[in-house]
Amino acid sequence: MAVYTHGHHDSVLRSHNVRTVSNSADYLAGHLTAGMHLLDIGAGPGTITADFATRVARVTATEIDEAALSLSRALAAERAAENIDFSVEDVHALSFTDDSFDVVHAHQVLQHVGDPVQALREMRRVARPGGIVAARDADYAGFIWFPLLPELDEWLGLYRAAARANGGEPDAGRRLLSWARAAGFTEITATASSWCYAAPEEREWWGGMWADRILESALAGQLVRDGFATREQLQRISDAWRAWADDGDGWYLIPHGEILCRA
Repeated sequence: MAVYTHGHHDSVLRSHNVRTVSNSADYLAGHLTAGMHLLDIGAGPGTITADFATRVARVTATEIDEAALSLSRALAAERAAENIDFSVEDVHALSFTDDSFDVVHAHQVLQHVGDPVQALREMRRVARPGGIVAARDADYAGFIWFPLLPELDEWLGLYRAAARANGGEPDAGRRLLSWARAAGFTEITATASSWCYAAPEEREWWGGMWADRILESALAGQLVRDGFATREQLQRISDAWRAWADDGDGWYLIPHGEILCRA
């Protein structure tokens, strides 16, 4: 297993908590039917998971440990979603029997695992014949922004270095198709979608979130602890995020790769 680079600090969850099926799994939404059992790998705070639970018969949510899984448990309880089960799992070696699920889904997960091809093999194993394996991941090398602030270039370089030091692949989006083929899938639909932040309230949210995240999250701790950056450097990057958010010309694009595979 790789180390999860972001951690679960509040500054991280502010980003994850806005995710829904519509903004994060739209490529899969049209394939869902009411009777399905869906496995959600890496559920995080559970917002996509709980949304799935309104569209299918049952959802099983997984995370790497009980502390992480408690986030989606809490949201399910808050929303009175009684059709969600929970299981601590390693995606490289899932505990479920073969052919258990109609849909196996992972959002922003494969970029953080040690062996994404093995993860996809396991996702295929637990999917029923003819079922769906779906994954969506960002591609950090494809991030685009304006104005061209050098501190944001520093931020991107630091993040990619930290993610790779943790055993992950931050530029996962472009690799999903090749990983799926290596995992043995032959029926694969590869697509792409993006998030874009340009409106004033979007810039305030995204820029403010990263201004805090680069100082307070697990990523920040790793960067200083392992000698990638100093606290002073991270403060400069944080200030640049706020400057970007305040700029009326500010624009930010995050590309994602997507795969929808038939088991």
